Amino acid sequence: MCGLSGEIRFDGRTADIGAVGRMTDAMHERGPDGSGLWSLGPVALGHRRLKIIDLSEKAAQPMVDSALGLTAAFNGCLYNYRELREELRGRGYRFFSSSDTEVLLKAFHHWGPDCVERFKGMFAFAIFERDTGRLTLARDRMGIKPMYLTRDAGRLRFASSLPALLAGGGVGGDIDRVALHHYMTFHSLVPGERTILAGVRKLPPATVRTVEADGTTRDRRYWRPPYTRSALPEYAGMGADDWREAVLERLRAAVRRRMVADVPVGVLLSGGLDSSLIVALLAEEGQEGLSTFSIGFQPAGGLAGDEFVYSDLVAERFGTRHHRLRVEDAWLVPALERAVRAMSEPMASHDCVAFHLLSEQVAKHVTVVQSGQGADEVFAGYSWFPPLAGVAREQAAAVYAREFFDRQHEAMAEILSPEYLIGEDASGAFVRRHLAAPGAETALDAVLRLEVEAMMVDDPVKRVDNMTMAFGLEARTPFLDHDLVELAAACPPELKLASGGKGVLKDIARKLLPAEVVDRTKGYFPVPAVRHVDGPLLELVRDALNAPAARARGLFDRSYVARLLDAPNEHRTPVGVNVLWHLGLLELWLQAQGVR
Repeated sequence: MCGLSGEIRFDGRTADIGAVGRMTDAMHERGPDGSGLWSLGPVALGHRRLKIIDLSEKAAQPMVDSALGLTAAFNGCLYNYRELREELRGRGYRFFSSSDTEVLLKAFHHWGPDCVERFKGMFAFAIFERDTGRLTLARDRMGIKPMYLTRDAGRLRFASSLPALLAGGGVGGDIDRVALHHYMTFHSLVPGERTILAGVRKLPPATVRTVEADGTTRDRRYWRPPYTRSALPEYAGMGADDWREAVLERLRAAVRRRMVADVPVGVLLSGGLDSSLIVALLAEEGQEGLSTFSIGFQPAGGLAGDEFVYSDLVAERFGTRHHRLRVEDAWLVPALERAVRAMSEPMASHDCVAFHLLSEQVAKHVTVVQSGQGADEVFAGYSWFPPLAGVAREQAAAVYAREFFDRQHEAMAEILSPEYLIGEDASGAFVRRHLAAPGAETALDAVLRLEVEAMMVDDPVKRVDNMTMAFGLEARTPFLDHDLVELAAACPPELKLASGGKGVLKDIARKLLPAEVVDRTKGYFPVPAVRHVDGPLLELVRDALNAPAARARGLFDRSYVARLLDAPNEHRTPVGVNVLWHLGLLELWLQAQGVR
């Protein structure tokens, strides 16, 4: 797990190694164990290294294989790199390191860009071919590892974070108005290729982009699981018990794969079903002395601030080395400001500050953790999924909008300044296009596909990556193992919706976990002081929305902002997001990143 950056020019000039160096330096936290730069004519690559596999300098990046004519910058982990290395050795390749980066290089040489289909892991990479001048960019199936891009007529730049691209220079501060519409509709996430800045895009998940020396590009999407039963005859005739056993076996394999490391692996243990299942399966694998980590906050506004009672139960059951972090109120605002600076894009979820604070402590003990993110999207654990049961496909978009959207298109005129309004419902159109695509059998199947392919990538997945990597901590997410996701996509919706959601996982867990954990009311990372905006946090938000930069930018209607500030906790979206925090976070992020 690291950070990569680079530039390729199309105008006959040499690559700007200074800009690539600034981008690389901006990602120091992602890779505190080493740094490297490489350039050849129109191409330059940069890398920050976090040592996880092959701790020697033989695994340093950018990695050059002169015999093959390839240079790579790689972020992530190939969990099956050992098996691939043995296969490639059998095909005549010789290795100078024991790293997964070198396996990536050899695999690319042997199979070309199709090598991605053989990888089991999380990854974003850039590979330059010396003899053709071609650059290949790729991202893993679930979009766990990020890649941001900015392009003009003369060059393409890319990096593992948006702030790194800003550090390279040449990125304007114009707001993408369609992305702003998404931000205001989808609880701050911007799905698809857009970002909140008009000059920056994202490489989509499960995509290989080939960039020729003359600047022409082509994309290939290499993975998209069908959300149907009929298209997968191997699952025909499976009963509920068969599905439970199949899911359990895939989850076991996913957890086992993510134990691959040359450093200790811990678990972020919230006390919820998902992280508790990971602990149980690691114990089943014989993992001894496992370190687990939980976080709690002071109560506020009548909301509890921790779930230690559940995480303690799991830690005691499996004999883990458990660490509890209780956050004092005085720590919150400084931590929140640091968390905002660590965001590649603005993210309003109050989970961010929890992950940021927890990651800071966890990184003092381990370098790799497993985490339960993704289970709710993959196995239908959220409140907006049950209303879709039995709904006709043509009604799916309307039901999803009612249950999930923060607000409808018409409400934007009350909130945004006129110059930031758009004439069409871009967010509704995005959802309708996605749900109408072939390959989903029911309304719920279509919405789960939307969540997994688009919404999840730019909310919980990005949140975990940003907050853990701010402290050089690698987070691995077994519920996003692509083999498990493929199986879950085919799993009958009624098995996922059972027991109030995630029914198939709950059935599995009943044989592994305390009943109190399985049957508890669904919880979230509790940060009451962010959900209930008051005291120093309210002043922070007030200052951000009234700052000269905010007034000059003029994103929001001033009278609407004033109403929110007068009643900071009375305005909430249908899923409970504090509207004042939603707006304030965007300005906090823009100001923290120096966007003008």
